[in-house]
Amino acid sequence: MDFLIDGIMSVTWQQLLMYAVGVLLIWLAIKKEMEPSLLLPMGFGAILVNLPASGVIDQTMSGVGEVSGIIEWMFNVGIEASEALPILLFIGIGAMIDFGPLLSQPVMFLFGAAAQFGIFIAIVVAALLGFDLKDAASIGIIGAADGPTSILVSQVLGSNYVGAIAVAAYSYMALVPIVQPFAIRLVTTKKERCIRMAYKADTVTKPMRIAFPIIVTLIVGMIAPMSVSLVGFLMFGNLLRECGVLGNLSDTAQNALANLITLVLGITISFSMRAEAFVQLDTLLIMVIGLVAFVFDTIGGVLFAKLMNLFRKEKLNPMIGAAGISAFPMSSRVVQKMAQEESPGNIIIMHAAGANVSGQIASVVAGGLVMSIVASYL
Repeated sequence: MDFLIDGIMSVTWQQLLMYAVGVLLIWLAIKKEMEPSLLLPMGFGAILVNLPASGVIDQTMSGVGEVSGIIEWMFNVGIEASEALPILLFIGIGAMIDFGPLLSQPVMFLFGAAAQFGIFIAIVVAALLGFDLKDAASIGIIGAADGPTSILVSQVLGSNYVGAIAVAAYSYMALVPIVQPFAIRLVTTKKERCIRMAYKADTVTKPMRIAFPIIVTLIVGMIAPMSVSLVGFLMFGNLLRECGVLGNLSDTAQNALANLITLVLGITISFSMRAEAFVQLDTLLIMVIGLVAFVFDTIGGVLFAKLMNLFRKEKLNPMIGAAGISAFPMSSRVVQKMAQEESPGNIIIMHAAGANVSGQIASVVAGGLVMSIVASYL
């Protein structure tokens, strides 16, 4: 009984708060179905690492010495030493993506680039609020709307806020159906949202589909070498999908591999959610800056579409610019739903999907560029 009393008495208010955060993440995963494969293990892990003298993190035991904890070991090996977990997850993501809508409409590449605007706004805001360069850059990558990229960049740059950044990135990805409609309506009129677009898909041949991931890897590798691990594994996963001779491996990458790594990544990243590192004012600021990044990503894509309309005879529905973020396929579905609500029968899903998959490429390129630029100043 004394052991139980000692354990209860050693719990700090910060640890109690982290228990509440863990329960909240589990509730969001189960009740609201918000990224359950990641938020559920992350929430449970947040409870595990904040138990007094928890055995899942390294401890020094009297008469025994140093004892390794499994979650800390997983973090050191799978994220800190090699970033293996977030990088391997890109194989599964790449295997899920059909680049056909993008290849049939190459102009959609531009929307993927435009919708990364929020990253750089967030970096500036974070720097103005007093975060140092490596932390400001890591926080800005929340705007990529890409959880694995956010984790990888923050870890490579040595940010002190990996846990908070991961929570913000995945939370806002799950909140795309709430955040994006608000941002879109801020900068569009009903008339613009009702614009209809004809879909004239060019034929995408199998050789084109196979060549695409190889060519993208070569080009991006020359432009942003730091992004090779991100783009390379993303495109390798897509090559598994498109080659036509590895169907079983492609299915495994899309389902079993992606789900298993996401599960392990969630409970591993919880190591950075220890109370002493997570419970601070900076965490709240990171959540706010992440929201700013998401909103400006959406606005940047929409405004770019409106700019293009100044030079086009056949007008674009500006909402497709909002789909240029990396949150695939949620963003394209949100845009289609809004188009349908504004003008029943208005189908722009293929245009939105093209912009959305371009955002997958643009986000990892942006992550690589940010790492390269910031690393040169550290």
